[in-house]
Amino acid sequence: MAESSTSAWAPSQRQLERERYRRSRSLRSTLIAGVSTLAVLAVAVTALVTSPGWPRVQETFFSWDKAVEAFPDILQGLWLNVRIMVGCGIAIGLIGISIAVLRTLRGPVFFPLRAFATAYTDLFRGLPLLLLIFLLGFGVPALRLSGLPSSALFWGCVALVLSYSSYVAEVFRAGIESVHPSQRAAARSLGLTYAQSLRHVVLPQAVRRVVPPLMNDLVSLQKDSGLIAVLGVIDAIRAAQISTAADFNYTPYVVAGVVFVSLTIPMARLTDWVARRQGFHGAGGMV
Repeated sequence: MAESSTSAWAPSQRQLERERYRRSRSLRSTLIAGVSTLAVLAVAVTALVTSPGWPRVQETFFSWDKAVEAFPDILQGLWLNVRIMVGCGIAIGLIGISIAVLRTLRGPVFFPLRAFATAYTDLFRGLPLLLLIFLLGFGVPALRLSGLPSSALFWGCVALVLSYSSYVAEVFRAGIESVHPSQRAAARSLGLTYAQSLRHVVLPQAVRRVVPPLMNDLVSLQKDSGLIAVLGVIDAIRAAQISTAADFNYTPYVVAGVVFVSLTIPMARLTDWVARRQGFHGAGGMV
């Protein structure tokens, strides 16, 4: 008995054949995908470089010397974009979850809070982000209100927080309402108060379920942080604009685009990995 239990398991011949077949099919699919991708890229590049205006476009948008010259300033501006993303991301998360909780409160006594939360999301989801940046970045400092900052960077960040928190609040609310009412009822039956059941039972499940869409919002915030350049703040985009204004060579814009994409693509792949790891396919985020 002990000998049979300790003997190593060996796959059958049929199982080995299936595995070999799957490996061959996977290799074949990979080769076909690689060849087709290279063929499409070759056609696209050939059409680009053989076009009549390519020499002029290459000089204006893909100048290596101009890229090297502008890169340090753009990289310094990108550091500001990263700090904006981190700081605004924390504020957006806190405000978003607070608004979501207010919208899910039950009972007529909480109607003013629910109305405020609804008006908040309706207003700031309805206003275009660029318009909101203009209104706050140029309008509020012009009021010269005592005790309030007049920095364009500050009000640009406020605009980002107001706009994104309205979207994030709806994501959190969807997560909260996706938790089955029996979970809350079970928590209350164990003696937890409403606030305790919300904190210890409902919110942990809700946050777990909405992590992938929240990470998508973070990816969007990462690139939309460049919109504050319209206020004159020297971020990566504004640094590219300043460099371009010297000789009307648009290579710095291409460099700025490359550095933003270099940040966005890893975040997007991380979002996909988290979604797959959590089994994000309507199963409540559970594996």
